[in-house]
Amino acid sequence: MEMKNIPFGITDWSEITPTEHKGETGTALWHTQQFDTIRVRMVEYSAGYLADHWCSKGHILFCIAGELHTELADGRTFILTPGTSYQVADQAEAHRSYTSTGAKLFIVD
Repeated sequence: MEMKNIPFGITDWSEITPTEHKGETGTALWHTQQFDTIRVRMVEYSAGYLADHWCSKGHILFCIAGELHTELADGRTFILTPGTSYQVADQAEAHRSYTSTGAKLFIVD
């Protein structure tokens, strides 16, 4: 990841209007900022959320609250809890996430 053309700034996430993204079940609210080629999001998943697709985009995720389960296409599963993160490269390992309780994440991609 190359970070360029981004002047110093502060983001008050409470002032960013969220967009709603429906999953196979549940919804995700994305508070999104775009900095040149880097997308930064604060995402809130509802209880019962299940992604409606397999994702091959690279991300760095940090769990702020709740619990997020991520399944890889090869069948492995991982659980994020507050204070934990994961990272995956573009086109490296297809993944999808779900949560029974809801979760709040900080995501950079």
